[in-house]
Amino acid sequence: MGDALRDLVATSSRILAAEGHGDLIWGHASARDPRGRGVWIKAAEWGLEEVTPARVHLVDPGGAVLEGGGARHSEYPIHTEVMAARPDVGGVVHTHPPHAVALAAAGEPLLPVSHAANLFVPPTVPRFTQTADLILTSELGRAVATRLGEARALFLVNHGIVTVGRTLREATVAAVVLERACAQQLLTTAADGRPTWSSPEESLAKREHIYNERAQEAVWDYLVRRLDVGGAFRSA
Repeated sequence: MGDALRDLVATSSRILAAEGHGDLIWGHASARDPRGRGVWIKAAEWGLEEVTPARVHLVDPGGAVLEGGGARHSEYPIHTEVMAARPDVGGVVHTHPPHAVALAAAGEPLLPVSHAANLFVPPTVPRFTQTADLILTSELGRAVATRLGEARALFLVNHGIVTVGRTLREATVAAVVLERACAQQLLTTAADGRPTWSSPEESLAKREHIYNERAQEAVWDYLVRRLDVGGAFRSA
C-alpha cells in the first residue's frame, strides 16, 4: 500500500506542476494513510515537478516522519488537521496558483462565469484570513479545517489554496479546476462589459452534468496521460 500511495502523491505533484501550480520548492499534496498513521506527503526542498515516489514520506499528526526520508514540510498541519476534521477526505492539496491567489487577494468571491467554478459554487468558497503566514502549528491547522468546513476548497487569502477530495485524485482535479475558474473570472472581469454567471440552480445542475464522479476520474486519467505525453519522469 505504501508504494501505491507514494506513486499517487508523486503523480499528483507532477500534475499540479504541469498545470501551473508550481512555486519553486513550495506546495504539497497528501494522501491519507489507510492505517491511520498520518499522511503520505512530498518531502520538502523539491519542486512539484521533481517529486518521485522516493521523495514521498509518511508523516504522523505530531510531525514525525515514520517512513521515508527527506526534510518534512513545515505546513504538514494543513493536511493532518483537515483529515482529522473531515473523515470523508482522503486527499489534500495546498498550492499557490497565481490566479487563485490574485482573485482571493482582490476580495472577490468566485463566480460561476464558466463551467469550472460550478464544481465549487454554490456555496461560496470560504476564505481564511486569520493569517497569511505559513500554517505551522496544529492550532492553525485546526483553524484552517474549521474555516474549510464541508467545502471542497478554501482560499488562504494572500497565501494560496486548499482543496480536498474523497481521494487525492479528486483533490488534485479540484485544485486544477479551481485555478482555471479563477483565471477565467479574472479574464472576464478585465473586459469592459457586463459579466453574467449561472444561477445557483443552474450551477448545481452543471456540477452533476460536468463534474460527476466518473467525469472527475476521467479528468485525472487525462491529466496522467498528459504527463506521459509531455515526457515527465516517473522514476523511483
